[in-house]
Amino acid sequence: MPSKSTANRLVLGNSPLTLETIDRVARHSTVKVSLSPAIKKRIQNSQTFLQRQIDTGQTIYGVNTGFGLLSNVRIQTADIKELQINLLRSHATGSGKPISQAAVRAMLLLRAWNLAQGFSGVRVQVVEQTLRLLNAGVYPVIPEQGSVGASGDLAPLAHLALVLIGEGEAIYRGRTLRGKSALQAAKIKPITLGPKEGLALINGTQFMTAIGTLALLESERLSDSADAIAALSLEALRGTPAAFDAQIHAVRPHPGQVLVARRMRELLRPRGRASEIARSHAGCGKVQDPYSLRCIPQVHGASRDLLRFVREVLEREVNSVTDNPLVFPKSGQVLSGGNFHGQIVAFAMDILAMAMAEFASISEQRIEKLMNPVISELPAFLAPKGGLNSGFMILQVAAASIVSENKTLCHPASVDSIPTSADKEDHVSMGAWAARKAAMVVTNAIQVLAMEWICAAQGIDLLRPLKTTDELEKLHRRLRTRVKAMFRDHVIYPDLAAAKELLQAGISDT
Repeated sequence: MPSKSTANRLVLGNSPLTLETIDRVARHSTVKVSLSPAIKKRIQNSQTFLQRQIDTGQTIYGVNTGFGLLSNVRIQTADIKELQINLLRSHATGSGKPISQAAVRAMLLLRAWNLAQGFSGVRVQVVEQTLRLLNAGVYPVIPEQGSVGASGDLAPLAHLALVLIGEGEAIYRGRTLRGKSALQAAKIKPITLGPKEGLALINGTQFMTAIGTLALLESERLSDSADAIAALSLEALRGTPAAFDAQIHAVRPHPGQVLVARRMRELLRPRGRASEIARSHAGCGKVQDPYSLRCIPQVHGASRDLLRFVREVLEREVNSVTDNPLVFPKSGQVLSGGNFHGQIVAFAMDILAMAMAEFASISEQRIEKLMNPVISELPAFLAPKGGLNSGFMILQVAAASIVSENKTLCHPASVDSIPTSADKEDHVSMGAWAARKAAMVVTNAIQVLAMEWICAAQGIDLLRPLKTTDELEKLHRRLRTRVKAMFRDHVIYPDLAAAKELLQAGISDT
């Protein structure tokens, strides 16, 4: 049975999850998720097989042994259930502020889907309990720090799993409660863990993957808006669209570059027609613009190509099984491996951070050009009465500060490693930190592009009564629904917040 999805319902079946489905579930608490009968059968078959192996007295890592360096310690049958509870309690060592509700919802979905694929040996009720939290709006409090991204995101996932058994903390209807109280308020009974179930709940990359998925999708939405804002800046600076000619990009046909060049032509010369602004400087003799205008396809396009790679990695990862050990009923084996290691996700997240930092970096340089009257031929700092008014002087300074912050955040986490667990876990991915800082860079990029949008729109206002293209006039009007032009100084920070909100909602239909 394939996975079925409607606006408010998702049935997990045999087909892969899409990133868009994860995003929808993460951001909309009205979406309810359940398991198909076929998936329930697959989960049960895996658990039945594992139980048979236990009953025959086989030694299985994490089932009847200790963990990590303590894997050589045999656990008595009477203590197997206590072993799983102790594992969750001892591994819930996170610190820092809690992650967002959207990220928790994504984690719950991904954790359930990981276990539902039938290679973990857990009971159906463990997966269903995870989905009960998701559907009822019981959100485990998951601190952002504590994972090195190998053996999975152990600490964050332990905080998630504790709530299933009525421990830890959870947010329910806006209140932070002890896990047991949150379950009682939502009319959910705690479950008792069986063999391997605690280990299965905390082995995996669902923390880094959830955060990474939400960051990637926001990045993809932002990339279209970045092209449109850049085009608006070019019009305000009375730049030339010659650099976007299809012939130039046909001889260097990187997919992202070709796409962005086409978008720039469509935004600046829809149906081959120049705007009033463009026609007003047709004979100016300008041949080349600064790189921040001329090389928009080469820079935006390169970032888009990297986003495509990150998407491919995440699409595989969200549908992978990252538990350990893994149960293979068909071959009659329980095998211990390292699918929990987050290296591939860590690489992808570092790449995501770099790609989004470049959107912000080139955007800040376009802001600088708009500030500079020598280049823009507009009033300095876009202030009609300069001196009395400072205009957007410090907005550019603020943008520069954010861009420099991104440079530090782009230091790769994926090349770092630190031995843990008495040197048993001697190479780690740092994928959780890579994902967290990538998300920070995405947020920063949104803010810088919102700043550019404000400045570009001001530049257009200073060129009135001339108009830009219909597409870019629409973009200008969208901003002006929340942010007014600044012909005398006013407090700017509410404008920044408003522009950022509009940008996150999506500004470009082109």
